[in-house]
Amino acid sequence: MARGSVAVVGAAETSKMGQITEMSELQLQADAALNAMADAGLTAADIDGIATAGKPPDALAQYLGITPSWLDGTLIGGSSFMLHVRHALSAIETGLCTTVLIVHGESGRSRVEAEGFPEFIGGKLAGQFEVPYGASLPPTMFTIPVLRYLASHGLTPEDMAPVSVIQREWAALNPRATFKDPITVDDVMNARMVAYPFTLLMCCLRTDGGGALILTAADRAKDFPHLPVYVLGTGESAEGPLVSQLEDFTSSKASRLSGKRAFEEAGISHADVDHLMIYDAFAHVPLYGLEDLGFCQPGEAAEFIRNRHTAPGGRLPLNTNGGGLSYMHSGMYGMYAMQESIRQLRGTAPAQVPNANISVAHGVGGMFSVAGTIIFGTESAMQ
Repeated sequence: MARGSVAVVGAAETSKMGQITEMSELQLQADAALNAMADAGLTAADIDGIATAGKPPDALAQYLGITPSWLDGTLIGGSSFMLHVRHALSAIETGLCTTVLIVHGESGRSRVEAEGFPEFIGGKLAGQFEVPYGASLPPTMFTIPVLRYLASHGLTPEDMAPVSVIQREWAALNPRATFKDPITVDDVMNARMVAYPFTLLMCCLRTDGGGALILTAADRAKDFPHLPVYVLGTGESAEGPLVSQLEDFTSSKASRLSGKRAFEEAGISHADVDHLMIYDAFAHVPLYGLEDLGFCQPGEAAEFIRNRHTAPGGRLPLNTNGGGLSYMHSGMYGMYAMQESIRQLRGTAPAQVPNANISVAHGVGGMFSVAGTIIFGTESAMQ
């Protein structure tokens, strides 16, 4: 894939977020899609590629009046939308389509015509080998790797608490964030226990909402209303759907491979990264992400965050919208991570990072079974 051959020319989230009882998941998708098309100055007639996760892409295409020549319905949890970007890049480069709409909409809180958990969570294999032992939903499935991670690195659950505290600081700067009130490490540790070692404030929100991106060839990008954001590098990988069968409970193999491929394709080093978004369904996931992507050595991410390197004013701003812990989390969070990357590089983020030219958005899905990494850059990053 050619570095910077494709650009994001439209990006928007749903008009409302939080609790949206009056809209189904298909309507949430349509709202996000129409907002992104308005952002790009396009109509349905201009779109010839469509990708969704959850609801099938053909249903949304019909609902919006789009006749696609390329579709992608990849559904692998929170990283689905990173994979959609990677697949769309290939489709545009090879001439399968010219303008791709990638859409997410999910009624994670209100459950209005919501899809159930997909096969990779509590499916047939998990039903035989994990569910009987109590690992049935995300809070109980993620306990398996995180307890090994903490023990292996001499850490305690309290070492995860600063992740929640600092992301709440970022959320306080974001008018659309669900939770903005400051919290302390003690608040996190004294919150209701959900599944050891996760307290409530270490767990993601349950909200309704969505978002959409529009991609096209870079040579068309300057014809659109907003500053284009270029796709510099992409990566994806998978390890398998059973969390109990991970190669290493202290690391995500899928994340390591996905990140490595994205950095190699982008031709950048970690020192070049101005801004970082790491999927944070639970407070431990950014610790894994920082280490698996190569920003920290194994076991050092907790101290890196505790020393406020990822906080406002820190040298590696992380999850600057507040993340899934404080901004919003409808169930599959990857779209919102990329939306914040786009805002930062456009210079329109509520908590704007000065001179942000390169942003990395990393998503995981299915309890570490799949990962996707997208590296975005401005025109300055292309030079």
